[in-house]
Amino acid sequence: MMTPEEILKHVDHTLLTPSAGWEEIKQICDDAVRYNTASVCIPPSYVGQACEYLKGKVPVCTVIGFPNGYMTTQTKLYEALDAIKNGAAEIDMVINIGWLKDKKYDLVENEIRMLKEKACPDKILKVIIETCLLTDEEKIKMCEIVSRVKADYIKTSTGFAGQGATFEDIRLFKEHVAPEVKIKAAGGISTLEDAQKFLELGAERLGTSRIVKIIKNEQASGY
Repeated sequence: MMTPEEILKHVDHTLLTPSAGWEEIKQICDDAVRYNTASVCIPPSYVGQACEYLKGKVPVCTVIGFPNGYMTTQTKLYEALDAIKNGAAEIDMVINIGWLKDKKYDLVENEIRMLKEKACPDKILKVIIETCLLTDEEKIKMCEIVSRVKADYIKTSTGFAGQGATFEDIRLFKEHVAPEVKIKAAGGISTLEDAQKFLELGAERLGTSRIVKIIKNEQASGY
């Protein structure tokens, strides 16, 4: 059994609700420092303020093309460059799910490649594919694309599309991504036992706010 401290090292402590203001963001930052999480994942508009507040104590992650992914590639590129200019160390981008459904694989791949090469050559890029909206065939195709582009992570979910990570998706990812591509399970991770199982199945990061809440003995609701 992993200790809570070991699990927390894999957590992207996350707050992405539209109503979140600075006091809540600040609390997320304080918790991330206190509990030694892998990062704090927050809305782009708070990246600069959070980086200034944290002073490098915890990496700041933010989301791009969030949560629907249907912005233009140039819009996502601008968002990513702006976030990095403001201090973000990690970028979680949402793919264009419509393009994937249309089998426009070149467009999906070129968009990820553009963000990796032009915005994140020395930053962590995580690719959110929104597994609950995809067939297994589409998930496998995205494993292939993410591996080819050499993005740092493939990520299950935004947490805003009805269902988050499942054990089955992590197993599928592990079987089909290149060995150097890491896996992030996100959305709906609500217990320490589930968190440990996701890690045992091959996830390297967990996108959640609930694990810290459990450790703090607070009601474990949210992302």
